[in-house]
Amino acid sequence: MLEATLQGYLVSVSLILAIGAQNAFVLRQGIRGEHVLAVVLVCAASDAILIAAGVAGFGAASARFPWLGEAMRLGGVAFLLVYGALRFRAALRGGEALRPADGASASLTAVLGTCLVLTWANPHVYLDTVALLGSISAQYAPYQLEFGIGAACGSFSFFAALGFGARFLAPLFAKPQAWVVLEVVIGLTMWAIAAGLALGG
Repeated sequence: MLEATLQGYLVSVSLILAIGAQNAFVLRQGIRGEHVLAVVLVCAASDAILIAAGVAGFGAASARFPWLGEAMRLGGVAFLLVYGALRFRAALRGGEALRPADGASASLTAVLGTCLVLTWANPHVYLDTVALLGSISAQYAPYQLEFGIGAACGSFSFFAALGFGARFLAPLFAKPQAWVVLEVVIGLTMWAIAAGLALGG
């Protein structure tokens, strides 16, 4: 039982460790210090729901509805292209200070809306959580539940470390030039993921 929980934790962290659309967004919010707790909780809760679905065998839905994967893929490509373009536009405007005195913070609703789309419209999230973690959990029968709990804990700890640890980069990102670089890197990341999804279809 303990082994299943530990393996779930390690597998989960290893899958989400790579920089992706969701991670880049969490990092950006952490550096800005904007609604970090809410973003971390939404990402972790979303992963927990998807992990539970995978462990419960919900991945069979894609086999029953063949069009579902393709629709999600195209939707994900479109959103990532638009979001990447917005980041490039921010870079062209010259970047932004960490907490500009005259700048307006993004609303909680807007931030969470973006976070939810980056999470739920990303086919890779379903591949990692529902399909892959779900199939791996079967190897730990009858301790699939413990595996899923470990995986959910791994997700939460990762996003918490990423979101709240980003504040240590705050002195660097007090300079507008650093924001230009970050926005460009995030934009390139979004477009690279979109290209991968488009070509992978």
